[in-house]
Amino acid sequence: MNYFKWLTFSVVTAVLFQCSDSEPPEPPTAPPLSIRAADISFLPEIREANVNFRNGANEVKDVLDILKTEGCNTIRLRLWHTPATHHSGLDEVTAFTDEIKSKGLKVWLTIHYSDTWADPGAQSKPAAWSSASLSDLADSVYNYTHKVVSLLEPDYVQVGNEINGGFLWPDGNISNQSNFIMLLKKGIDATRSASGSTKIMMHFAGLEGSNWFYTLLENNSVDYDIIALSYYPRWHTKSLTTVKSTMNQLVSSFNKDIILAETGYPFTLGWNDWTNNIVGLSEHLIPSYPATAKGQHDFLMQLRKNISEVNRGLGLAYWAPEWVAYRGTQAQDGSPWENMALFDFDFKVLEGIKVFNE
Repeated sequence: MNYFKWLTFSVVTAVLFQCSDSEPPEPPTAPPLSIRAADISFLPEIREANVNFRNGANEVKDVLDILKTEGCNTIRLRLWHTPATHHSGLDEVTAFTDEIKSKGLKVWLTIHYSDTWADPGAQSKPAAWSSASLSDLADSVYNYTHKVVSLLEPDYVQVGNEINGGFLWPDGNISNQSNFIMLLKKGIDATRSASGSTKIMMHFAGLEGSNWFYTLLENNSVDYDIIALSYYPRWHTKSLTTVKSTMNQLVSSFNKDIILAETGYPFTLGWNDWTNNIVGLSEHLIPSYPATAKGQHDFLMQLRKNISEVNRGLGLAYWAPEWVAYRGTQAQDGSPWENMALFDFDFKVLEGIKVFNE
């Protein structure tokens, strides 16, 4: 997900509603998922604002402790090469990784290969690599990846984030498939060399086009372990049935484990600061899941149930459950995601947190 990515919404048509899940949902039960993850990459920055998060008993607790108590077993972290601030840089991620491991949680590292957000619309090379030749760029990818995997020893690694269009643009744009595959393999080879146990994920945002993308990887003998997809109803599909069938199809076609690497849903369409929210219109919702605490919970529990029924479905990661309005209610540079968090506007945990329950 990209903080700065603003997409123009389209008018919802009758067809959209016909292909959405319209039956009144009942909160389902489901077997536990093997990976119950949260991407809390903002937490070190939010901690600096001294936000008092509260658990279900209304006790002030750290987000990491709340998540673990509720059954979360894996923490997903983004890594930027040389960010404008120290946040999401190697020093911060190293310290946070040590803390996460000390609590008995697994680490899922997302290497962006950029100084800032990398996603389908932006894959800028780190400034330090901006003038590198293709050969030097390949060496940089290998050496950097080997360094961070050796240092952090993550359980899971994404070589790139939402690499629908490739990464390390323009050199690694997917329009130049040979360059893209070569650079991707450099990151993979470095990961395999640095760790014999780290599982490698290939991350595609959305469902449409995913079969083409993973076919490209297969045709080029790309070595990885897990198919990783982003899924948000606003941008992808309003049908959870389609999510499930697409996941099953990908597993069948490519013989890989599969996971939803990013997802999220609003508990309100309201605001808690003056920063424009990314998801804030009724058109962004699945009609049968309103923007309420219960609607968020029911969406997540149905999604969890569907994943548990997918052959080789590993689990999911909730993106930015901690990204509350941490800079104050009048901040114009605060959170565009506070209505998508798993904490309400008083920073108390919501019932959607139960998606992590064992």
